[in-house]
Amino acid sequence: MNYKPLRVIISGGGTGGHIFPAISIAGKLKEVNPDTEILFVGAEGKMEMEKVPAAGYRIQALPITGLQRQLTWKNLINGIQVPFKALRSVQMAERILREFKPDVTVGVGGYASAPLLWAATRLHIPSVIQEQNSFAGLTNKLLGKRVQRICVAYEGMEKFFPADKIVLTGNPIRGNIVPATKETVRRGIAEYGLNPANRHIFIVGGSLGSAMLNRTMRKFIAGGCKGMSGVDILWQCGKYYKEEIDAFMAEAREKGWGGEMLQDIHYSDFIGKMDLAYAAADVVVSRSGASSVSELCAARKAVVFVPSPNVAEDHQTHNAMALVNKQAALMIRDADAEEKLMPEALELVRNPAKIAVLERNIAKLALPDAAQRIVEEIYATLGTQADKQ
Repeated sequence: MNYKPLRVIISGGGTGGHIFPAISIAGKLKEVNPDTEILFVGAEGKMEMEKVPAAGYRIQALPITGLQRQLTWKNLINGIQVPFKALRSVQMAERILREFKPDVTVGVGGYASAPLLWAATRLHIPSVIQEQNSFAGLTNKLLGKRVQRICVAYEGMEKFFPADKIVLTGNPIRGNIVPATKETVRRGIAEYGLNPANRHIFIVGGSLGSAMLNRTMRKFIAGGCKGMSGVDILWQCGKYYKEEIDAFMAEAREKGWGGEMLQDIHYSDFIGKMDLAYAAADVVVSRSGASSVSELCAARKAVVFVPSPNVAEDHQTHNAMALVNKQAALMIRDADAEEKLMPEALELVRNPAKIAVLERNIAKLALPDAAQRIVEEIYATLGTQADKQ
């Protein structure tokens, strides 16, 4: 395909689950034609205002904010301001569109994308949205009827969007997340100081960590690491919790919790080489955000999901169940994690036959070339739009 240079605005953010796919799409657009010009539009004070420039792209901010579910005076005042900020954001978005003159706009979800794509569709600018989760977010549901194409990562999204606009593309992920080889397994074991004679469980709660997964590990260690013989655990606790986990592990060593097995627990606030951590793991324990699910499919890992309950529309549970229903993953409810998670993970890591079934089924769901597919849909949208004029 001949990819002509485009002018593209990509909008959305608020969380890494929106931002990093957006950056992947931008990277692929530049890869297929380096002359393409890209502008990001995000929300004031949100993480995209830091992450996008760090990736080398320009970004402009809108004053848009979202409604908060927890009832507090601060949130109540913010709620009163939301419609005024939304109106102001639409006006600013229209000005950005008229100045930048994009050929196409791309929304990746989060309330930051709403005013930009609302204004773009009102100005008849071709538009595409990408929905990462199996349960569509409110912003994308509102925009679905207005845009030309909807790129999704799960089947069955017709319950949220017009069926004739849906294209199954998958979620863009890091290019180095691939199925393990003997060499990457060896490198992963060496990188994280694991015992090659043991089985390996990788527990990951995201870059900031997971309070519940950390509490589960602390309870497991304080209880003597029951059933852990012959197993190494690589535990990513998150930078927010690092100090308290350091103090806890010092106490565990002092009191002799877990005995010699304590040396087989390797913890870190941040895992820099996720590809090697996945490769070394026989079993992964993870939250079920869209990017994590897509990476685990691409890595073909046996996984126990513990969905976070603190997300909009409980979409992490929906993401996990989409795999559980296809015998491609296991799931433990967040409320049950402290009691059930480690026994389940330890039982699984010692069951090669069950691991093989999960790996085989999760591999069927992998869509590793998602960024390329989305870029092709962006260009196809422009072709379709031209045909209609």
